[in-house]
Amino acid sequence: MMYNKRIIIRSFHNLIVFLLLIVVLTVKPWQKAYGQPELMAWGNLTGIRVEGQLMKFESSIRIVGKGWKSFSMTAMEKQHPKYERYGQRQIVTTAIDSMRLIETIEDKGNGIINLNVNTIADRDTSIEGIFLCFDLPEKNYSDATIKVFGGKTLAAKNIEEREDGKPIKMSTNKVVVESAERQLSIIFKNKARIFLRKEIVGSSNIQLYIELMGAKVKKGQKSERNFTVKASGEMQKSPVNIKLNVKNPGRKFAGLGGNFRLQNPKSDPQVIQYCMDNLRVAWGRVEMPWNFWHPEENADPMAAAEAGNLDPHVRAAMEMAQRLTKKGIPIVVTDWSAPAWAIVGDPRDAYRFRSQGIYGYQLNKGKMDKIYKSIGDYLVYLKQNYGVEASLFSFNESDLGINIRHTGEEHASFIKKMGAYLASRGLATKMLLGDNSDATTYDFIYPAMNDPETYPYIGAISFHSWRGCTTEILQKWANAAKKMNIPLMVGEGSTDAAAWQYPQIFEEESFALNEINLYIRLCSVCQPISILQWQLTSDYSILVGDGIYNTVGKLRPTQRFWNLKQLSKTPENSFSIPFTCNKEDINCAVFGNIAKGEYAIHVVNNGAECDATISGIPSGITVFDVYITDAKTNMKKTASIPVENGQVKLMLHPASFMSLFSPCLSD
Repeated sequence: MMYNKRIIIRSFHNLIVFLLLIVVLTVKPWQKAYGQPELMAWGNLTGIRVEGQLMKFESSIRIVGKGWKSFSMTAMEKQHPKYERYGQRQIVTTAIDSMRLIETIEDKGNGIINLNVNTIADRDTSIEGIFLCFDLPEKNYSDATIKVFGGKTLAAKNIEEREDGKPIKMSTNKVVVESAERQLSIIFKNKARIFLRKEIVGSSNIQLYIELMGAKVKKGQKSERNFTVKASGEMQKSPVNIKLNVKNPGRKFAGLGGNFRLQNPKSDPQVIQYCMDNLRVAWGRVEMPWNFWHPEENADPMAAAEAGNLDPHVRAAMEMAQRLTKKGIPIVVTDWSAPAWAIVGDPRDAYRFRSQGIYGYQLNKGKMDKIYKSIGDYLVYLKQNYGVEASLFSFNESDLGINIRHTGEEHASFIKKMGAYLASRGLATKMLLGDNSDATTYDFIYPAMNDPETYPYIGAISFHSWRGCTTEILQKWANAAKKMNIPLMVGEGSTDAAAWQYPQIFEEESFALNEINLYIRLCSVCQPISILQWQLTSDYSILVGDGIYNTVGKLRPTQRFWNLKQLSKTPENSFSIPFTCNKEDINCAVFGNIAKGEYAIHVVNNGAECDATISGIPSGITVFDVYITDAKTNMKKTASIPVENGQVKLMLHPASFMSLFSPCLSD
C-alpha cells in the first residue's frame, strides 16, 4: 500500500512538472516566438505574416456618416486605446465618439487569425453604420477577383469610384479576395451585410466593409462579431543583390545617441546605468529645467546656485550632462519649459487649449534680453561648475509648442540673437536649427535657412521621427543639411509618440521591427550624424522588469534594445557608404571607417528568407562576422563568412535585422 502511494505521489509530481513545462513552452514564448498578426496598438491590423513575409492589408473600425460621405476610424493618435497581450491573444480596448470597442486578435498559426469585435453604444446615434473595414492595397490586389459567397463574384478593376460615394452592397458570411499573388479570406459566423467601394481620395485601393451595427443605434445596444481571417500568397524569396560604392563616401555617422531627460527618479537610474554599460552612445540630449533654474524674474539664478540653493531638478539635469561629458559624449541641452515671467499668458496654456489644436506658449517679446541672459547664465554655470560645454542648444519642438511656441520667423530671430549672446559670453555652444516635432513640418526651418545671418550660430539641424518619414520628406531634411553644410541629427528617434499610454506594445516584435526599419531608412536617406533614441531612461524604455511600466522580474533587455546595440556597433567616425539594392522589402545602411578599414553593413529583411549577394566590398576585407536580431535571437553571431572577389553571399533570415561587421568590430 505504501509502495502504491509513492507511485501515485511520484506520478502526480511528474504530471505537475509536465504541465508546468507545457505552460513554459506554450505561454511564455509569446514574448519572442509569435507575432503573425501585425496589430497596431490602436486596433488596426496591417497584415498577417506568413514565413516572415507580411501579407499586407489594413483593418480598421469605422463609423460611417449618412450617405457614406464621411467616417471616423481607429487610427494612430486619434483615440486613447489600451493594449494588452495574453499569450497569443492581443486585446485593444478603445472608443470612437460614443462607441466603445474591444478587439481581440488570436494567432492560430499558418496565416490564420481569429478576430472578435465587441461594440457598445453609449448614446442613440443615426449613422450609416459601424463597420469592420479591410483596406486592400492596389499593388497586391489590383487584379483580384472578389468572391462573395451567396452573392456575386466581382473583378476589382470593375469597382469604380462613385461620385455619390455609395458602395456595392451584398449579404454573406464569407468573402475571398484572390489575386495572382495574394489570397485573403474572411469568414464570419453569422451572415452580415458587406459593402465594397473605392474611396474617392486618389487611391485605387479597395475597401471591404463588414457591418457590425446598422444605421439606427440605441444607447446600450451591443454587438459581437467573430471573424476568421486567413492570408496567404506567393513567398517573395527571390535573391537580393546589394552593391556598395565605397569610392563615393557620404556624410559622417557618429553612431547611436540617446535622450536622457530625467522624469522618474525611481526607475531612471538603473535603466540609464544599464544602457551606459551596454551601449556605445555617440550623442546625448539632456534637459535644461529653465522654469526651476530661474522661477523669479528679479532673482539672480547664478547667485542662488552659488549660495547652495540649486534646485534638485536642475542639479540632476546638470549631473546627467556631466556624466555624459565624462565619457566624451557631446551633448545637446534642450529646454521644454519656461518660467512664468518669460512667457505671454499662463504656463498652463501649454496644455489647456490642446483640444482646440493650440499647443504651447509664446515667449514675451518685451523681455527677450532677460531671456537671453537667463539661458546664458545656465550654460555658463554648467560649464564653470560641472565642466560641461554644451555643443548645441534648442527649444524642444517649438514648431508645435512643446512647450515654447515659435513661428519660423521667430525661430530664425531667436537663433541669431541667442547665438550672438552665447558667443559674447565666451561659449562655443551653437544653436540647433529645428528640433522639430516631426519630419512633416520642414517649412519651419526655411526662414533661418534663407537668412545668412543665422549661419554663424547654427551647429546642426534636427527633426524628430515620430511622424511623416516618407522618403520624399526625409530627402528635404537631407537637402537642407547639404545646403547648409552642417550635420543633421534625429533629435528624438522612435515611431509612436503615444506609446507610453499602452506600454505593452514596446515588447512586440512588430514594434521593434518597425523601429529599426525606420532607423535604417533614416541612415540611408538622411545620413544623420546620430539618431538619439527616445529615451535611454525608463520613459519609452528599451528595458523591462523591475517595475518599469508595471513589468516584473529583474531588469532585462527587449528586442528593441538588441536592435539598438547591434546598430551601435557601427564603427566610430565612419562615413555613410552609397549602395544599390534590387529588392523592395529590404532596407539597408552601410558605413565605413575607410582609414581603418572598418565596415558595417546593416540589413533589415521585411519578408521571407532569401539569398543575398553583397558586392563592391573593398580589397583588404577578407571576412565579415554576421549578427542577427529577431523575435527569437538577441544579437547572436551566426557565422563568419569569407569575402571572395569583393563579395559575400549569405541567407537573410525572415523578418530580421542582420549586420555584417569587419572582424575587429565583433570582439
